[in-house]
Amino acid sequence: MSDTPVERPKEGKERTLVGVSFGDAFRAQEFLTAATRLAANGRLRLLDAVFVSKDESGRTTVRETVDLAPGRSALSGAVWAGLFGLILGGPVGWAVGAGVGAGTGAVAAKVIDHGVSDEWVGWFRQTVQPGSTILALLVEDLDRDALVTELGRFGGATLVYANLDDQWLDRMREALSR
Repeated sequence: MSDTPVERPKEGKERTLVGVSFGDAFRAQEFLTAATRLAANGRLRLLDAVFVSKDESGRTTVRETVDLAPGRSALSGAVWAGLFGLILGGPVGWAVGAGVGAGTGAVAAKVIDHGVSDEWVGWFRQTVQPGSTILALLVEDLDRDALVTELGRFGGATLVYANLDDQWLDRMREALSR
């Protein structure tokens, strides 16, 4: 039995989680830029990207790029619930609706994880080596050949995880070893 978490598809689409370790954060950022270009060219749909870095002293930092922020969700919830409250209850309904919507939006952003799950982020935190950065990408509609070709430009990086079959894992590792 593996000690890695399981990434479950949502809405019936196959999601692929790929984690690649780089010697520094700048190289990881370059790979995110390359993945973004693949997305712009229709080769994948980028759902989330998470940087997990560990400095030489062992301090780990995580930077998520897509997950909803509680403040933004609270504002959106306040606007929509306030508008609904205004229609139903006038100015008092607007005030009550905005307050309830803001609270609900903030809580929902904290509870609902739309990208790489917290369980996976924790796994990558445990896996990252001192002095390196793991970039974890959550994608759909992946053109695997395009990803392997792009990985070939990042020799020296290490494949940490991908929920793909062994043939594709071998091709990805081979591309990174060039």
